[in-house]
Amino acid sequence: METIALHTRLEPGREQDYDEVHRVIPVELDAALRAAGVHSWRIWRDGRELFHLVECEDYQSMRAALREDPANVEWQRRLAPLLAVPDDYSGDDSGIPMVWQLP
Repeated sequence: METIALHTRLEPGREQDYDEVHRVIPVELDAALRAAGVHSWRIWRDGRELFHLVECEDYQSMRAALREDPANVEWQRRLAPLLAVPDDYSGDDSGIPMVWQLP
């Protein structure tokens, strides 16, 4: 199991749109995330800054599985106008590196 931290940023003025889109995610996207090994995905928003905490079996495998998944492709299309830098799922990022944790 991996825990991955991510950071994204919204376009100015799109905060409420982002919150609204996330009130209920599509059933197909929920199923795709779970099938790709996601156990939990939490998002916090501070103004335009978004902080994600993802718990999954294997982050790179999850990204690869979702890259062409129709539910995720549609979700990314829907979110792209809201994000300052849309996620195209082509990279091999590892999330934000951990610096410290309480022992």
